[in-house]
Order: sequence, then structure tokens, then C-alpha cells
Amino acid sequence: MNQLRKYILLKSSFIIPCWAILIKDIIIVLFSLVSAYTLRNNFQLTNEELHGMYSQMIPVGILSFIIFRIMGTHKGIIRHTGLNDVIRILNAILLIGGLMVLINVSVLSNLIPKVYYIPFSVVIIFSLLSSMIIIMIRSSIRVFYYWLKESGDTYNVLIFGAGNAGLITKNVLHADQSRKVRVTGFVDNNPGKIGKSIEGIQVFSTGVFNPKFLKQNSIKEIIFAIHNISIDRKRDLLQELLTVPGVSVKEIPPVDLWINGELSTKQIKRIEITDLLYRNEIKLSDSNVREYINGKRVMVTGAAGSIGSELVRQLCTFNPDLLVMVDQAETPMFELENEIVSTLKNKGFGTGVFSLSDMHFIIANIADQCMMNIVFEEYKPQIIFHAAAYKHVPMMEKNPFEAVRVNILGSKNIADLATKHNAEKFVMISTDKAVNPTNVMGASKRAAEIYIQSLNNHLCNSNTKHTRFITTRFGNVLGSNGSVIPLFEKQIANGGPVTVTHPDVTRYFMTIPEACRLVLEAGVMGSGGEIMMFDMGNPIKIVDLAHNMIKLSGFEPDKDIKIVFTGLRPGEKLFEELLYSKEQGIKTYHPKISIAKVKALSYSEILFHYDYFNKVINTSLNRKKEVNDLDENMALVARIKELVPEYKSDNSIYQKLDRNIGLSA
Repeated sequence: MNQLRKYILLKSSFIIPCWAILIKDIIIVLFSLVSAYTLRNNFQLTNEELHGMYSQMIPVGILSFIIFRIMGTHKGIIRHTGLNDVIRILNAILLIGGLMVLINVSVLSNLIPKVYYIPFSVVIIFSLLSSMIIIMIRSSIRVFYYWLKESGDTYNVLIFGAGNAGLITKNVLHADQSRKVRVTGFVDNNPGKIGKSIEGIQVFSTGVFNPKFLKQNSIKEIIFAIHNISIDRKRDLLQELLTVPGVSVKEIPPVDLWINGELSTKQIKRIEITDLLYRNEIKLSDSNVREYINGKRVMVTGAAGSIGSELVRQLCTFNPDLLVMVDQAETPMFELENEIVSTLKNKGFGTGVFSLSDMHFIIANIADQCMMNIVFEEYKPQIIFHAAAYKHVPMMEKNPFEAVRVNILGSKNIADLATKHNAEKFVMISTDKAVNPTNVMGASKRAAEIYIQSLNNHLCNSNTKHTRFITTRFGNVLGSNGSVIPLFEKQIANGGPVTVTHPDVTRYFMTIPEACRLVLEAGVMGSGGEIMMFDMGNPIKIVDLAHNMIKLSGFEPDKDIKIVFTGLRPGEKLFEELLYSKEQGIKTYHPKISIAKVKALSYSEILFHYDYFNKVINTSLNRKKEVNDLDENMALVARIKELVPEYKSDNSIYQKLDRNIGLSA
């Protein structure tokens, strides 16, 4: 029997031509006319009635042909007949019946021969019969097709949301021939819908989101087709669903993101890990940022990176006078330019003023003093968002020369040029790894923080108008280049294993868009010299993140996908911090933003160290014979430790420097 079903299903992939459907519907109309006459006369038609009926069949057939063509009732695929198709058929039959009545009025007015008069009772019976037969045939074919499709191994799905979006999702799933999907039920919070059925599918309460029900009904997938649900409620439901092995959780995109206004199965994606963040996303008002950015010349360094590119996207909506994007990565910059150009051409950024001529994509290294000076002289940016930096802890542990050249001296170069060219504000993007750093990368970012803050204080003492320098400090951003999210996704797609450095390692997380909104807000809020910290919520264990990502993909951790602990990498620490123990957070007007009260060092003292860095880098570049010379690296890291005394290396070759100067046992 199953083989016969599969054979019929294979042959059913043939689509009946529109003209065949049109002929079929006209035949049904003519049959309905004959049946209406027969029923109306109790199966006893006189010769006169037969003659009238035969005379009326040709005009009724022509009339039906015209109406069906105009209404497009023949254009739908029969096995996917939906509510809209039924309404279109009913409207067409109603219009045909109305024209029949109009013909009768013409006969009674002696405008056309009496032979074309159709009794009103026949018109009513005809309309009911023809619409009923056409709809029943299409519905029967649809039911038969789904019965065939659901034979054998089916993929049982629950749809959360019994509204219009849920119904559309169900129809899209049933229309997809690539998967044998069976919608087992709808789930909804509305008491008026619970216990009822929609198109033969029962509506359940959220109480069915439990292992027993899901296992008994072999549910493999739950699709969220509801958008009016609170973040907290959604998170609680997801946490509950993740306890059930073998069930993947997906959601449909917002309606405004549907392609050409229609949903497709390819748009139904698994729930993002961001929905499981243990805090609510920070929301900020755009009005202050819009007022400040509007009409200004803005520069973003590291513009092609995760944070930089999102900053660019958001800045485009605030109508700057011009936007200068600087990055040394050619391919990501090319991709960013294509994205921006495409957005401007298709829908714009919500403004009719900002255009492509106001955007400038510059390939350059921030440590290149000559090139960056040319950029500043040409565009004279008023606001600089400094996101360019090397950020990978293990890579910078192996390459401290580059960490010093770019993260330390590159930041100094951009800051000095901002001062030289009278920029209004300079916003530097730092990291939680700069707090009590245990690695070269974090220490280099802390060294940049120290310079930025001391430069601001030095300029304030000059009692002249000067650039205001602000530093923003936050934790990891989900989905950024090099973060654990893309790595875990790739490892899960490959069947595992998922690698975690240590079972106790924890990190703070926020999404890229909210991180960038906070950076923009800091640019408005800061008056100069602040290190601004953002509410990162509670830290998250990376192993818990790995477990949740595996579960969201429909797998069971350590059974379907293994989790392997690889050990802490050089310079990596178990816990990240946002404040030193001796620092105190000062509240701002925004409850989620505070200012770190950090002891600033004198500008002359900072320059002493920076002059050393600059001398070593320039000398090495001129006579460098060996990449990553150990003695040179040791000397550089030792000087960083002098500048940043709280920098204590962990799991690194540079730990012996700490012992030499008595920083650790």
C-alpha cells in the first residue's frame, strides 16, 4: 500500500495546466445548470423547458468562461487550494448568478428573446450546486494529496500561535513538497481557541510543552508563529522546551521581512541563542543620538568588523553629513559597501537626504600615520568611533608586536589626529578583558584606555577647546567575528564535537545591535575622560551556551553531539570583569550605563612608555629578521606590564615576567 502511495505521490508532482482547470470548471457549471433544471422540475422537463435549457447552455458557458478568466479561478494549484481560492470561486459564481438575473430582467423588458429566461429558482439552485461541486472537488484533491504526502515517515510539528500567522505557516509547511510535514496541532494562549480546531487541527494550551506530550506525539519541531509574546515568557518557554531531547525550536520572521509579502519554508529559522540571554535587551531612545549625529562628519575605524559594520548601519539612519569608513580588511569592506549600496538603492535608511555620495570607504591601517593623516585632512571628521583593534586573545598572545603596533600605537595615532584636526568627540570601544588583564590583548586595550583618558585630562588642563575622549567597556557580543557562536554553529553542523575550553569558564554577553546603540549613546552622554560600562546582566557559562545551542538544533548534548573540554588557551581566564575591585561605578541618567571611577595617570608618564613602544616598533620594522622574536616580545610585554601593573599573565609564557617583578608567586 505504501509503495502505491509513493508511486501516486511521485506522479502527482505533475501540475494540471490552467486551461484544463478552466474547461473542467465550465463543464461543472453546465452540469449544474442541467441539474438545477432537473431538480426544480422534479426530474420531469417538458420539451419547451428542454429547448430553453439547451439554448441557455451556450451563453452561460461563454459567460462562465469570461468570468473565470477575469477572476483567475483557474490559476491556482488545486492540491494547494486555500481560503482565498474558495472566496474567489464563490465571488465568481455569485457574479455569474447575478448576470443570469440581469438576463432575466432583460427578457422581462422584452430586450432579448424569451427563450433565454432562466427561472429564479433555477438560478439559486445552480449557484449553490456549481460552487459546492467546484469547491468539493478541489478540497477532495487537496485532502487526498496530503493523505498521500503524510504516508510513511512524517515529520510531526507543533505551531505556537493559532492566529493568521500560524495558519499561514501551516499552509506553507503543507505546500512544501521537499518534506513530509504533519502539523499535529496549534498551541495558543487564548482561552477562546483552546480545545477547538482550525481546519481540522486541534488547538492546545501551552501546557502541552512538556516531555510526555511531545514524546507521545513524536513531535520533532516546534515553530513559533507568534510575535506578541513577552521576552521573559518566550525565554521561559524555550528553557522548558530545551529539556526535551530531539525537539528543535524554530520561528517565522516578522511579517515585514517576508519575501514579496509571502512566507516560505526557507525563512523558518531556528530560534537564535540571543533569545536565551539571561537578561532583557537594553533599549535606548534614538532621539539624543539622532540630534547629535545629524549633519555631522563621522568616521568609523574598523568599519568592516562586527561592531564597526553595525555602527555603520545604525549611523546611516541618523543622517550624518558624511560617513568615513576605515578598515584594512579588503574583502569585508567590499561586502559592507555592497550591502550599503543595495540598502540605499532598495529602501534607504529611513532618510531622504543621506546618499551614497556621502559615504567613503577607505582601505588603510590605523597604525599608518601618513595615510591616516591624509584621511583626516581630507574629510575632517567631527566624531570618531574607534572600533579598529586586534581582538583574538590567543593570536595576540603569540603576536604581541602587532598588539602593540595596532591596539596601542594605532589607537594613539587616531587619538592624536583627532586632536590635531579638532574633532569634537572620540569614542573608543574597549573590552572587559582590559580589566585585570591576563593576556596581551586585554593589556593592550587597557594601555589604550590609559592613554585616551590621560590625553583627555591633559587637554582639559590646557583650558582650550579640545576633543572629548570617551571609552566604552563591555563584554562579548553574540555572533561577532571569532566569537563562540559561529564556531559552535559550524561544529554542530559538522556533527560535533563542540569544543569548550573549561567547564567553569564564564563570559558576559550582549547582542551586536544593542552594543552599538550603547556606543552611540556614550558618544552623546560623555563629556570627556569617562570609561563607560554597560549593564551586561549575569555572566553565562560557555558550557551552558553550548548545551542550549545543541538543543536548539534538535540534538541531545553528549549523545548526538559531544562536548569536549580542550583546556584554557594561553592568556585566557575563567571569569571576565567589568570593574576593578578598587573601582566604583558612578550612575548616569541611564540606569543601564555607569562610569568607572578609574585613577588616571599623568600624561608625561604615559608618553614615556609610549615613546618606548614607538621606538621598538620602528626599529624592529627597519631591521626585523625574525617574526615574533622571543626576546623582543618579552621586552615589549615587560614594558606593557610596567604601564599596566595589574596585568598578570595566566597560562602563558609571559608568567615568568610577573615572577621577576614580584607580581605573582
